[in-house]
Amino acid sequence: MAAILSRRELNRAVLERQFLLRRVDRPATEVLARLAGLQAQTTHTWYVGFQSRLEDPDPHEVGRLLTDGTLVRMSLMRSTLHLVSAEDAAWMRPTTQEAMARDLAHGTHGRATAGVDLDAVVALGRELLEERPLTPRELGERIGERWEGVPGTHLAYAVRCLLPVVQVPPRGVWGASGPPALAPADTWTGRPMAPGPDREALVLRYLAAFGPAGVRDVQAWSGLTRLKEVLEGLREQLVTFRDEQGVELFDLPDAPRPGEGVPAPARFLYDFDNLLRGHADRSRVISDENLKRISSRNGMPPATVLVDGEVAATWKADRSRRTPSLDITPFRAFNNSEIEEITAEGKRLLSFLSPGQEGGELRFSTPD
Repeated sequence: MAAILSRRELNRAVLERQFLLRRVDRPATEVLARLAGLQAQTTHTWYVGFQSRLEDPDPHEVGRLLTDGTLVRMSLMRSTLHLVSAEDAAWMRPTTQEAMARDLAHGTHGRATAGVDLDAVVALGRELLEERPLTPRELGERIGERWEGVPGTHLAYAVRCLLPVVQVPPRGVWGASGPPALAPADTWTGRPMAPGPDREALVLRYLAAFGPAGVRDVQAWSGLTRLKEVLEGLREQLVTFRDEQGVELFDLPDAPRPGEGVPAPARFLYDFDNLLRGHADRSRVISDENLKRISSRNGMPPATVLVDGEVAATWKADRSRRTPSLDITPFRAFNNSEIEEITAEGKRLLSFLSPGQEGGELRFSTPD
């Protein structure tokens, strides 16, 4: 009979794999591979994901890696923008095509392009984007010249979902800005896309970054379906457990599973941090009550604070004053030791966000 892992044991396992129990001194490319990418749909907030995980993060180096094509921002898991290496993008993008196609088919863009020859749209889109990067608006206007009566926004979205494209710099580069211009992934990186999906590789990469986990968890993270058969095919290579509700969990045999007594330091997570998007059942890192607190109607969740491994507050940077500050909204009362730990970690974050500026303070509001 499979051993039962407590919620706290699952918590410590995912924190270890997400480099949130201790910072590491590793290259950004290696960290991204171990994390299975970072969700990066915002322009810059995801840099905090490196700050919370690396000993000495250099956002300008990450920006250089984006600029030279070593790293890319492209739509992958759940049809959302992720930061990954060009090497991983080459096989991850064909593997997540199912999620991209479903995103198109089940939304307004799919309904608006029903009956349109999408193969021809994609072919023209590639031709135009190989000439030079274009914003979705520019791309839609150019394609719309051939398909009159179909709004260009829908045609451009079809290209985004059916052709592997990346958002090119300066968009996403630390300290820079630019429009969300697109380019074909293979021409931008110089790496051809894999000829087909590799669902087993994606599941194994997921377990290394988020396990132990169940079928629903990996499906929720990836946006793919029918992954139970993939896990069954891998069963002999994996070990299994049960959670406290009896759900079967899969894992890599040699993956770290620290005990529940391992201390977890305070950490500041960005708004779309991996930790809160890696499982269908997020109770290992946030309670149902607090999950409701951070739910957002506009799809833009707040940044959060981990205390003893669990989401216990939200944070927001205020750089409008001469001295930058962080506003902390706790979900419960913190003891003195927790406040000291959060304050020290917060000042470290302020130094990252506003280098060269002295001081900085944390302002704690009354528990929400």
